[in-house]
Amino acid sequence: MAGQPIFILKEGSKRTRGRDAQSNNIMAAKAVAEAVRTTLGPKGMDKMLVDAMGDVVITNDGATILKEMDIEHPAAKMVVEVSKTQDDEVGDGTTSAAVVAGELLKKAEDLIEQEIHPTIIASGYRLAAEKAVEVLNSLAMNVDMSNHDLLVSIAETAMTGKGAEASKRLLSEIAVDAVTSVVDTNEKKKTVDKDNISVVKKVGGRVEDSELIKGMIIDKERIHSNMPEKVKDAKLLLLNSAIELKDTEVDAEISITSPDQLQSFLDQEEQMLKKIVQKVIGSGANVVFCQKGIEDLAQHYLAKAGIFAIRRVKKSDMEKLARATGGKLITNMDEVTSEDLGYAGLVEEKKVGGDNMTFVTGCNNPKAVTILLRGGTEHVVDSIDSALEDALRVVGVAIEDEKLVAGGGSPEVEVALRLQEYAATLEGREQLAVKAYAEALEVIPRTLAENAGLDPIDMLMELRSQHEKGMKTAGLDVYEGKVVDMWKNFVVEPLRVKTQVINAATESAVMILRIDDIIASTRAAPGPEDMGGMPPGMGGMPGMGGMPPGMM
Repeated sequence: MAGQPIFILKEGSKRTRGRDAQSNNIMAAKAVAEAVRTTLGPKGMDKMLVDAMGDVVITNDGATILKEMDIEHPAAKMVVEVSKTQDDEVGDGTTSAAVVAGELLKKAEDLIEQEIHPTIIASGYRLAAEKAVEVLNSLAMNVDMSNHDLLVSIAETAMTGKGAEASKRLLSEIAVDAVTSVVDTNEKKKTVDKDNISVVKKVGGRVEDSELIKGMIIDKERIHSNMPEKVKDAKLLLLNSAIELKDTEVDAEISITSPDQLQSFLDQEEQMLKKIVQKVIGSGANVVFCQKGIEDLAQHYLAKAGIFAIRRVKKSDMEKLARATGGKLITNMDEVTSEDLGYAGLVEEKKVGGDNMTFVTGCNNPKAVTILLRGGTEHVVDSIDSALEDALRVVGVAIEDEKLVAGGGSPEVEVALRLQEYAATLEGREQLAVKAYAEALEVIPRTLAENAGLDPIDMLMELRSQHEKGMKTAGLDVYEGKVVDMWKNFVVEPLRVKTQVINAATESAVMILRIDDIIASTRAAPGPEDMGGMPPGMGGMPGMGGMPPGMM
């Protein structure tokens, strides 16, 4: 019994320990950061991603790129999570978050080689992150919802470098108008729910034909050709229930023995439908949006009464219609009163891009709006939609937090300098980690310069010099290749974009650093049909497809 081996892990499981595990994780995370790094900034390049079905996505949004890439390595997936969290929380800065996380790990690798323990590096990184957020808060300036031009600048900064570059002024104006329309104020706190802004994409026309509709666009047409195409001073009835006859809740049979009994049964059904339609007409409504079905006969009666009706409207659209028109969603027709109806100045059916759509406009103070996006091809419209999404999110965040910082790499350089000073006040090895953190943050201005074809070292030296002189908002103008005051150039971003990058990237880097053992279960051994993916050096040996290394 003495020499019998004891198996702890399943046969074929792969285990990597110590320094190897750490370097593997860091290498994978750096590879992910490098993949998106070239997309950063106004002069960043785009990526074309083709999935297994052959669908093409062209984007330079970090979160979209990483989501579309089929990433296998577990540590790399953690960097993807950083980008995804940034996207969910703020909408912009997704590339920055991944790049900073990768750079933090790269700097940590240098410290590990100097025999500094990963937990000390993690502790130093946490101290640095707290100090960085503190410095960012001290740099922040206030913005008010009434400052329209500043909000437009925020939207323009978010859109710069995306596919919408040529029309960013128009789209920024649309984004700001849309967000300010749907702001809810309660207890002196402003909230913006982006779900109250619908974006309808239609291929055809130019990007400049995009417009904001102060109301709703429903991607449906009226259900009967005899109904009016246009209704002015529309009173909208928003119905949750169907305008059709209800089935009995229990199984029931009706025996009909003569033709006149059948006729009276049909007449009775007709009368019941007429009664329901009469209730609609009696409510004073001249437009009906129904979430469920409307029977053919009911359509005929509604058309005769000159009522514009649409059926099978999505639940989300019904809720937005209620917010836009001030109407209430009705489930029971017996309870309808004129106060439950919504109001719109105009409801009309229009042809857009070859499809009939219903426009609900002229609402009094609509709390839900729609942006109609146009573009030459589907990829152009998708690219503009992605850029607009970022703009809507950052304007919403700026209105909620009312805090802004300058862009163009300016806050990163300022925070890096302040962290260098802070590091000098620390004792012990954490000081080295804080210094490494400061250097890692400079990856943002350095990458901005690289992507613009400028000399990154010269630009970084110039930036540091200006910040040392006290010019806290000095950033990189990639078009001129100079260091300028970003605040005067209206390159501004919400504070939350930067603090979220710091927090998410730090937490992710610390988590990856603390791993010193990777235990991976292997998949089932490949059969003969799977031999295409055989590891190098194992081809041509029959029956050895799933054999662990070192067993030959």
